[in-house]
Amino acid sequence: MMLDELGELLTELMLIPGLAGHEDRVRRAIAGRLGNAGLPSSTDRLGNLTVTLEGDAEAPSVMVFAHMDQLGFVVRRIDPDGMIRVSRLGGVPERTLASQAVTVCAGNGNDIDGVIGNMSHHATPPDERHAVLPVLAQAIDTGHGSRQAVENAGIRIGDPVVYKPTAMPLAGNRVAGTCIDDRAGCAALMLLARLLADMVSRPTVHIVFSVQEEFNLRGAEVAARILRPDVAIQIDLMLATDTPGMEGLGSMQLGGGPGISLYSFHGRGTLNGVIPHPAMVRLFETTAETESIPLQRSAQVGVLTDLSYVQLTGDGVAAMDVGFPLRYSHSSLEVCDLSDLVDLIRLLEAAIARIGPGFDLSRDGDRR
Repeated sequence: MMLDELGELLTELMLIPGLAGHEDRVRRAIAGRLGNAGLPSSTDRLGNLTVTLEGDAEAPSVMVFAHMDQLGFVVRRIDPDGMIRVSRLGGVPERTLASQAVTVCAGNGNDIDGVIGNMSHHATPPDERHAVLPVLAQAIDTGHGSRQAVENAGIRIGDPVVYKPTAMPLAGNRVAGTCIDDRAGCAALMLLARLLADMVSRPTVHIVFSVQEEFNLRGAEVAARILRPDVAIQIDLMLATDTPGMEGLGSMQLGGGPGISLYSFHGRGTLNGVIPHPAMVRLFETTAETESIPLQRSAQVGVLTDLSYVQLTGDGVAAMDVGFPLRYSHSSLEVCDLSDLVDLIRLLEAAIARIGPGFDLSRDGDRR
């Protein structure tokens, strides 16, 4: 039953546009669902949504979080002929853009579909047929035909643009859709919140749906400053390296179960990443073994999450990135396996239950 509910919830969330900095529709949908389940929430000024489940005051407090936002574009110019020029927001790969369907969010639920234009093959010079145009040279066609018509439709400079929201089932338990990164994490976190609320013995747990991860990775830092957790667990994608051409980058298999990250480092201008706290590594490895949950391991350069900044708040936070394998990250259609998410929820529930008054957050519990 969890598999079916998870699939329905993920589909619902993927179909809601929520560019970084414009997550409010996603936040309201999540808050409404949580409220219906008897889980009241609060929102800080930046837009992070938090549910706090009070628990044993003698145990380390836990913040477990996933980001609501998605990457996309921002309108920067409307040409006289009505073509819309955009700037990237987040790590949008330019080679995926030609002919993509997009949605311009013009405010108050006024979503306007368009297409990123592509030169007709018949008119493209041979030496340009395999070229990738930079995003600044590409344009969105909404069909309006003039700047005035575009503006009359409500589109303005600064409006958010996302890949056209899409969700579709694939074979087995696999699904494809926009912004599985990280609406899948949000869906898993919503179901986890219900399970934790029913748990008899637990630490205080702060469930956070964070903002602006795809923009600057620092939205969750605001929540962490407010909550001052002892432990932070972040839920996000992990690169499925069984994707064609990625075999040499790791051993993360789609459908092979949830994963933990032992090392992440951006390495492209942002000198940050996460080397997890040894107590958290022990916790997840032991829990997975005891509960007979498959556990994969990841170590990647070029990957960064908002946990990188959360871990540095207050006196320092015992941090761990956990996640699910994902194919085709940051593309208009990403692919995940729902069974990985179900096992991830089971793993998180069991691991958090083990964080009690005697949970050791010292650096000397593991002598490796």
